[in-house]
Amino acid sequence: MTNPQDLLRQHGGLVWQTVYRLLAHDADAADCFQETFLSAMEVARRQEVRNWPGLLHRLATTRALDCLRRRYREANRRIELPNWDELPASAANPACQAQASELAERLRQALGQLPAQQSEVFCLRHLSGLDYEQIASELDISVDVVGVTLHRARGRLRELLAPGRVDERTQR
Repeated sequence: MTNPQDLLRQHGGLVWQTVYRLLAHDADAADCFQETFLSAMEVARRQEVRNWPGLLHRLATTRALDCLRRRYREANRRIELPNWDELPASAANPACQAQASELAERLRQALGQLPAQQSEVFCLRHLSGLDYEQIASELDISVDVVGVTLHRARGRLRELLAPGRVDERTQR
């Protein structure tokens, strides 16, 4: 079995980038980061791991998407204000930054509403930049299934992110 410290040193950056890109929240990303490595060690106890980066990337994506789903299912979720100290002082257009931040949050919510495989395929393709063959290999599905799943995910995201669409949860 591989030394956990070596795995962390070699692949920690990949895992952190994956979870933080989806969650954009330090505490949630740290939890998913830790869960990813714990899950990887459990997998390694049961079977030989031939592709550590692939396994860790997939586990990180899955854990982050699960966290997003939990986050948006909570009825009394708290609204977090941005950390104004982290915003660049020379921001050209605060309105554009606010729009981008709002769109990113809406995308996170929408990804949390997709079926697991659709959100996973979408994230692997568009957030991680993997091609269809790499996604098929990581998820152990055919390239055709990747294409169909990605098409369905894009269609559903289009519906969920359509201008003027009101989120049912904000109506309550």
